[in-house]
Amino acid sequence: MRIYVAQLNPIIGDIEGNCVKILEAIHKAKDQQADVVLFSELVLTGYPPDDFLLMPKFIYAAEDALKTLAQSVYDIVAIIGAPRESHTPVGKPLHNSAVVISNGKVVGYQDKILLPTYDVFDERRYFEPGGQTSLWHIAGKQVAITICEDIWEHSEQIFFDRYARDPVMELRQTSQRPDVLLNLSASPYSVLKAPLRTYALEKAAKALHCPAILCNQVGGNDSLIFDGRSIAVNAKGALVYRALGFAEDGFVVDIDDMPPKISLHEGDVLEELYNALVMGVRDYFSKQGFITACLGLSGGIDSALVACIAVDALGKENVLGISMPSRYSSPGSITDAQALADNLGIRLLNVPIDSSYGNFLSLLEKDFQGRPFDVTEENLQSRIRGIILMSYSNKFGYVVLNTGNKSELAMGYATLYGDMCGGLGVISDLSKRRVYALAEWINRDKEVIPKSTIDKPPSAELRENQKDSDSLPDYDYIDIVLEQYLEKHRSPEAIILEYRIPPEIVHDIVKRIHRSEYKRRQSAPGLRVTERAFSIGRKFPIVQRWVK
Repeated sequence: MRIYVAQLNPIIGDIEGNCVKILEAIHKAKDQQADVVLFSELVLTGYPPDDFLLMPKFIYAAEDALKTLAQSVYDIVAIIGAPRESHTPVGKPLHNSAVVISNGKVVGYQDKILLPTYDVFDERRYFEPGGQTSLWHIAGKQVAITICEDIWEHSEQIFFDRYARDPVMELRQTSQRPDVLLNLSASPYSVLKAPLRTYALEKAAKALHCPAILCNQVGGNDSLIFDGRSIAVNAKGALVYRALGFAEDGFVVDIDDMPPKISLHEGDVLEELYNALVMGVRDYFSKQGFITACLGLSGGIDSALVACIAVDALGKENVLGISMPSRYSSPGSITDAQALADNLGIRLLNVPIDSSYGNFLSLLEKDFQGRPFDVTEENLQSRIRGIILMSYSNKFGYVVLNTGNKSELAMGYATLYGDMCGGLGVISDLSKRRVYALAEWINRDKEVIPKSTIDKPPSAELRENQKDSDSLPDYDYIDIVLEQYLEKHRSPEAIILEYRIPPEIVHDIVKRIHRSEYKRRQSAPGLRVTERAFSIGRKFPIVQRWVK
């Protein structure tokens, strides 16, 4: 049996456009003499469609599209991810299904059994769990079909849910052994997720003593990034093929000829991370019809990294940098911003804010008289810059790219309606340490980001001789606590004991994380690259008294 794995980048809600992609993949599969073409989870609607699933017209459109698709499927079997009505009197009205199409008609469905409700997932909001596992007789083989989560329980890698069922073991206990396991996935990217996904498929293959093939979605959808990297393993769990990461791809696997062909070497984690962010920006723009972006170039490392990502995602001709120096901007920062713009080949506008800042100070002088310079005057500069960026956005149609990082967002070290403005938070899920690591990676062959930008102590430059360390704990401490407390849910006491960080610093960081929740609720949507991003998958109340 020859199986074509169609790794596509669907657009959520573009059912007609997704059908075109599906039909093109079916034609490619037939050209390569495939018996089966396998697609990703909910490829027809794009994943995740969220509350579109609550709209009957949306479901009807998907059903009509499937009927139309079926009429074009001959001489091959297509397995397509789509929602469908459950037609049961109780429970949720929909199933998350693999639709099996052959000879011009829908011949059946395999419904997803395990519905995740942790992290970024909320599938029990919409779907009813599937019933029994079945084997499908296709091209003379017994084929088992599962959907994403259905193989993860068996791998024991689910840390937030444990299910009462294990579809892999249920398949193992059927009277007839499957000849191949097929899995339709929409498994989001996060750092080092790919080897876990491979391990889950490997465990399933070994349990069932048969080859296993996983087709994963690729592309950026709002905050979520899907890396693709669809995989095929043989009956011993050895990796036979892996599709491209962060790009559409397709490959054929002959399940009767599956010697191991590639190693499990995952490559450069920083390169992978950078590619994920580039694709996230590119798809955010292209799927909405946006073309051009602008951002404030301060001469700092965060805006420098965002500019590099934007240029690779959109092209240098579509990125505008805006330098907005004040009386506190150092000469080095101004020249660093220009050097970066020159290195990237982007246009840089110089819009000094000092006169506007002076006007605001004069306007407020009467009521502020006798009160010392503080964060009010600092934030005023940031808000002026936000007004300028949004003005260029409104006048010329630029999307403002937010340049704040995860460490700053965690600490609330950002100004509402100032540097927090923007249409997309490009690096909002990158800790400060990862920002520096990516900057060094970008400069691995030649200096793109000025070395002086990387070497100088980080500063918002909103008062004389300001440094971030004046207001924040050391970033090394912040980032350790972020990783352990935020992403792994470890207690402050455990962090103190293991990392020997002074207790008062750990408790202060934790307190700041929760105290800044109200700010983050008003921030731009951000690209998710870790298991715990502020933009999606993390739910904490603003008003609360549990900070321990």
